[in-house]
Amino acid sequence: MQKIRKHMIFHGEVQEVGFRFASREIARKYGISGWVRNLWDGTVEMEAEGTQADLDCLVRELEQARWTWIEHIDMKEVPAQGGYTFEIR
Repeated sequence: MQKIRKHMIFHGEVQEVGFRFASREIARKYGISGWVRNLWDGTVEMEAEGTQADLDCLVRELEQARWTWIEHIDMKEVPAQGGYTFEIR
């Protein structure tokens, strides 16, 4: 299956709730590469690369988490880069 890469900005209560650490664990579970980091305005920025189905699972699990509240996600596709890890920046 073809891998795609998405750049995402998560808005809502996403900082200081373990969002980045959970993102890394979920990404690893699905074999997704990329990175996640907090931004100064209280949002969380992420780039994730994997199959569309795996990226959908990542986002779904984050949206369904009880410890966070995602108001909305700005998402766009960006060029795939390859890679094997998912890191917290």
